[in-house]
Amino acid sequence: QVQLVESGGGLVQTGGSLRLSCAASGRTSSIRAMGWFRQAPGKEREFVAVIRWDTTYTAFGDSAKGRFTISSDNAANTVYLQMNSLKPEDTAVYYCTASRTRYSGTYYSTGDAYDYWGQGTQVTVSS
Repeated sequence: QVQLVESGGGLVQTGGSLRLSCAASGRTSSIRAMGWFRQAPGKEREFVAVIRWDTTYTAFGDSAKGRFTISSDNAANTVYLQMNSLKPEDTAVYYCTASRTRYSGTYYSTGDAYDYWGQGTQVTVSS
């Protein structure tokens, strides 16, 4: 089993920045990729970003491209999501995810690619 704990959420004004962190523990040797999804009230879950543990592959959802970056510290089993130029529509609960499978790429944009999910951290962007 792998446990994921997110941190770094909070309240920020439009145009501001936040950095989310997700620390993995347990059987971390099984992790092949980690990512982020988000879900706003009344909306479907949305893919945000993924980084494959060998760091040869990263991908972003359309809403994150150009504003968010994802990075990892493999030694610390931690993944980071740097969010810049935040907008009110970025308000959501952000969930960290981990996958035990090294997929070729685009499948990581689907929730089915992940085996573990964190509890989520709230991000609120005020207008």
